[in-house]
Amino acid sequence: MRYDDFRRSGDIEDRRDDGGGGGGGFGLPIGGGGGLGIGTIIVLGLIGWAVGIDPRVLIGGAEILSGGGSQSPSTQSDRRTSSARSGVPTDEMGSMISGILGEIDDRWTEIFQASGQTYHGPRIVLFRNATNGGRCGMAQSAMGPFYCPPDQQIFLDTGFFREVETRFHGCQGSACKFTAAYIIAHEAGHHIQNLLGILPKVTRLQQQAGSKAESNALQVKVELQADCLSGVWVNREEKKRPGFIEAGDIDGALRTASAIGDDTLQRQSTGRVVPDSFTHGSAEQRKRWFMTGYQQGTLKACNTFEASNL
Repeated sequence: MRYDDFRRSGDIEDRRDDGGGGGGGFGLPIGGGGGLGIGTIIVLGLIGWAVGIDPRVLIGGAEILSGGGSQSPSTQSDRRTSSARSGVPTDEMGSMISGILGEIDDRWTEIFQASGQTYHGPRIVLFRNATNGGRCGMAQSAMGPFYCPPDQQIFLDTGFFREVETRFHGCQGSACKFTAAYIIAHEAGHHIQNLLGILPKVTRLQQQAGSKAESNALQVKVELQADCLSGVWVNREEKKRPGFIEAGDIDGALRTASAIGDDTLQRQSTGRVVPDSFTHGSAEQRKRWFMTGYQQGTLKACNTFEASNL
């Protein structure tokens, strides 16, 4: 992915130096001596994500068994320092993320304006290991990137991208840059759903659902729509900046979508697949809806809630 000419967004809060890295901040030792390693934390988070269990429940239980977890959540949440910075980060990873967000905002501003609407983009909070997630509680790397609707913020531990590449083999080499763009555009897709009133409506329907399976099915539609909206951004960006996608980028995004499909994660973690517990969709569904958005490039194409076949 070529991103040198991307417009850099200043809607970034960089907390990566707030004590979360290097064994501090999170209160979980890396490696031996008790506690959980970061790889274990992320695996537990993805297992919970795949089977519809709050990752914090799995992590908390594992901490108890391993003798870790010496800090209380409130202590962790309050652990902020004045080193947090706002604006365009100066490191390569931060600059790339800032550029991706800038282009996402510009393309969706154009799409909203075409229908007479106003678009206000999300803010990205970069962190390491754990940070205060505002009205969405504690943000932990094990939860993966996530969007907090009340605060309109995307929380992102950039270590997640390395895990996708090295642990889950979701991308290789330079294609991992485009994979990062796909993931960020997916989270921005949740922001768009929030602006359009889709997320509040789904939340109400989930509260009225008669079973966990019914609630999960609604969540799958939300996630697949976000995948589709990610593809819409790629479509519009490619028209605006021909050549920004390089050979292997789309295949890398599809490989990532497959690697983090619910069925893939369940099969790897438990050896069996339980469709009723899906919360993000199967590998095939995630790939198909991303490609639907990429090929058609319209909001209308992403209506997963009226699709006869997900």
